[in-house]
Amino acid sequence: MSALWMLAPALALVAAVLALAPLGAQVLRRGVVFIDLAVAQAAAAAALAALALGDHPPWPWTQVAACAGALGAAALVAGLARGWPEHREALIGLVYVACACAALLVARGDAHGAEHLQALLAADVLWTDWSQVGVLAACAVAVAASGRRIEGDHWFYVSFALVASLAVQALGLFVVFGALIAPGLWQRAGHGALAAAGVVVAAALAGLAASWFLDAPSGPLVALALAACGAASCLAPRLRGAAAPKH
Repeated sequence: MSALWMLAPALALVAAVLALAPLGAQVLRRGVVFIDLAVAQAAAAAALAALALGDHPPWPWTQVAACAGALGAAALVAGLARGWPEHREALIGLVYVACACAALLVARGDAHGAEHLQALLAADVLWTDWSQVGVLAACAVAVAASGRRIEGDHWFYVSFALVASLAVQALGLFVVFGALIAPGLWQRAGHGALAAAGVVVAAALAGLAASWFLDAPSGPLVALALAACGAASCLAPRLRGAAAPKH
């Protein structure tokens, strides 16, 4: 496996982290952590429905279905968060469960449904192609260009739905969730946005390298690396405090 062949999946992970990190900071600020699971699962269910009912249509049509499902779920989540703020996480969790069950039921109608469902949960990142890199890079540029507008409800929920639906198609739900949450946790630990993104990118690339050397599935290993990276953010303040000189 050449280094050039590894370039596409590596750049896809970098672009995904840069696209998702600002959105993840908003997710943590709003207290809607389960939104990624719910919206991404809705996108997966809609994509599976398009594949099963449309006899495997071209990729753009599948992506349109995924975006429609994600936008619908994002609108539902926004309504739940606004109408019942004290129960928002529980209600969003129920949306995720409903979408996951819908995906399982839809997958039964397709001979390759189980394979598609597995790919949408934990895609093999090593097989990311350059078209997917381009889509993720465009997402990163669009989110960066949004600036502070993503702090507004409408812009945030629409942006999140579109970016999540595109990212899940390329990297799978588990990697997307890790890339969304881990940078925000590092920012809460006192790191700047760029430093936090850099730490998470390094973890994602470490997981990708481990999958290559171990000849193991890349999606689960990258997701595990991102989960460990996010958890490690809890230790950062303690380590800084231990390293500080005592007077």
